[in-house]
Amino acid sequence: MKKIIFFFATFCIFATAAHAQFTTYGKIEYERKSNMIQQMEDMRDEDDDNTWYNAMKSSMPKFFINYFNYEFTTDYALYKPGKEVDNKYKGWGAPPAGDNVVFTDFKNQKITANKQVYEEKFLLKDTLRKLQWKIMDEIRTIANYKCRKAVTRLYDSVVVVAFYTDDIMVSGGPEQFGGLPGMILEIAIPRLHTTWIATNIEISNPKPEDLKAPEKGKKVDNAELYATLNKSVSKWGKWGQRSIWWSLL
Repeated sequence: MKKIIFFFATFCIFATAAHAQFTTYGKIEYERKSNMIQQMEDMRDEDDDNTWYNAMKSSMPKFFINYFNYEFTTDYALYKPGKEVDNKYKGWGAPPAGDNVVFTDFKNQKITANKQVYEEKFLLKDTLRKLQWKIMDEIRTIANYKCRKAVTRLYDSVVVVAFYTDDIMVSGGPEQFGGLPGMILEIAIPRLHTTWIATNIEISNPKPEDLKAPEKGKKVDNAELYATLNKSVSKWGKWGQRSIWWSLL
């Protein structure tokens, strides 16, 4: 009897390890959480009207939360809005990029994304972004996966902190983030006071028809989108720079 129990326990351990090691497809739910009050504090100037500011501050929740789904295989991935939250805040100051759809073609190293920037929808087509990640020693568990910390920068000054797992053998993640030796399960951008974290992972193989690139919008690449935004919002000061960061995630 003891031998049977030992054999069964050993089998379960090896089966679990093999399952984790060779995960190559699935569906991840990410929770995106933004501290709206802190974002307003960052954007505030000394000569701002305190009455207006306090009124806005009292009318909005401290955190804005929404969800995205990320379905993936080793060939393709699709990131898109997920479930709706109750009492979703839609007023002034809500973080942008809530309707982003990002299709990743890993085979050809291409990206196609729909980005709604204020009143205009863009269709972004470009090669996969190359980020200079620095892999760190810190380890944490996210959605039952062991993850390692990595750090990079966007636009020379915007620090991005990621936690990725090499148990999922796809170099992807939310928005356009990727390039690590495994799947990113958490992203934090301190200057945007925003995090993306995996809350649920399903090992289910997506149907090919469920992983389709968006097709509508004004066609641009990353450089053209940056130039367009920079021209449009250059006089907005802090708000303008923040808008560019959000739009080019």
